[in-house]
Amino acid sequence: MKKLLFVFNPHSGKGQIHQHLMDITDTFVKSGYEVTVHPTQARNDAYEKILSRCEDFDVIACSGGDGTLNETIKALMTKGIKKPLGYIPSGTMNDFASSLGIPKDMPEAAKLIVSGQSVVVDIGSFNNEYFTYIAGFGAFTDVSYETSQQMKNMFGSLAYIAEGMKRLNTAKSYHVSVTHDGETIEDDFIFGMVSNSTSVGGIKGLGGTEVKLDDGVFEVFMIRMPKTLPELQLTINALLKRELDAKYFISFKAASVEFHSDNDLPWTLDGEFGGNCRNVTVKNNCKAIEIFAAHKEELMCASAAETAEEETETQ
Repeated sequence: MKKLLFVFNPHSGKGQIHQHLMDITDTFVKSGYEVTVHPTQARNDAYEKILSRCEDFDVIACSGGDGTLNETIKALMTKGIKKPLGYIPSGTMNDFASSLGIPKDMPEAAKLIVSGQSVVVDIGSFNNEYFTYIAGFGAFTDVSYETSQQMKNMFGSLAYIAEGMKRLNTAKSYHVSVTHDGETIEDDFIFGMVSNSTSVGGIKGLGGTEVKLDDGVFEVFMIRMPKTLPELQLTINALLKRELDAKYFISFKAASVEFHSDNDLPWTLDGEFGGNCRNVTVKNNCKAIEIFAAHKEELMCASAAETAEEETETQ
């Protein structure tokens, strides 16, 4: 009998996993899996559990927000073992799950895992750490981990927006040197990110319209520090409208990027604090993880439909 390890965060997304745990487990069992269930007890528990036990199972599945997914993938990357990964999202934003066409409905996401449909995706290296879909610094990047779980559960994405609005008038710039493909850009930046997702913070198209999760390159997007408050507001408006050719924006694709700063630069990795670093090297690990998701054709159609719908609403 095939063996499946299911690790879940019992507190993520209003604890909705408790309503579906029986159905999810039953779906796994009916598909021929011997299931081991482990609710996480603290931060990094998913990482430690999967790191120590992943060799004993045929499939690894997890449920939670970006933090739980990050711990799971970090464990598999650290162990150096390619095991099929199933993900049942239960967080607030779930950007990466959206990029993969994984249903928000938890029992349906479980069915996708046992269906055998999978894709391979790139994973990022951040110095000696790993991230799933985004590494960022500057304005708003600390919103995810500084917003309380209670606020997230009560207000969902509105909690992020409310917390982010507090930072508008106190946005700090960082003098950073960015090197990629033999080119160096040096300036004062209010925000920077390296991503591999069709949406970031619930905003689609922030990394551009030609995002592929398995092409060996990341989308890099940076915002120069506006000179005045009116220019800052114009920059934010352009950001929300995805007008990525605006004056203060820099965007490019790269497989490897180096960031250097004279002062400590606070980073976030997949919504969790990634440390204060002055020198950072981000590299793309091409097609490093196999994950159960919609077929590529279905994913492309869904992504195109969502983008068209959002553009219509914006107009």
